[in-house]
This record gives sequence, C-alpha cells and structure tokens, in this order.
Amino acid sequence: MTKEQTAKEVEYKMALKLLKILLSRGIITDEEYAKIDELNRQTFSPQLAKVYV
Repeated sequence: MTKEQTAKEVEYKMALKLLKILLSRGIITDEEYAKIDELNRQTFSPQLAKVYV
C-alpha cells in the first residue's frame, strides 16, 4: 500500500468515526449515515472499507 492509499484509509476511518458519533448522538439517522458513508467511500476510495463494517 502506498503512502497516498494509507492516507486515504486513515481519512476514511476518521470520517467513519465521526459519523458513528453523530449517529450515536441522534444527530443523523441510519439512512443519512448510510448515504454519507457511501459518499465517503466514493471520495476516499478506501481499499479496506469492507473490513471496517
């Protein structure tokens, strides 16, 4: 894995963590979580996204 791919993985993981916090606090719904996560997957193109589920 290149440094750029590693950076994208870290950025995706950070975004996922923030999303989970928003979901746990009731700020976003499950549907919004799924939509935002899909957008994040398109933006960051994490190769390990399936592992994070």
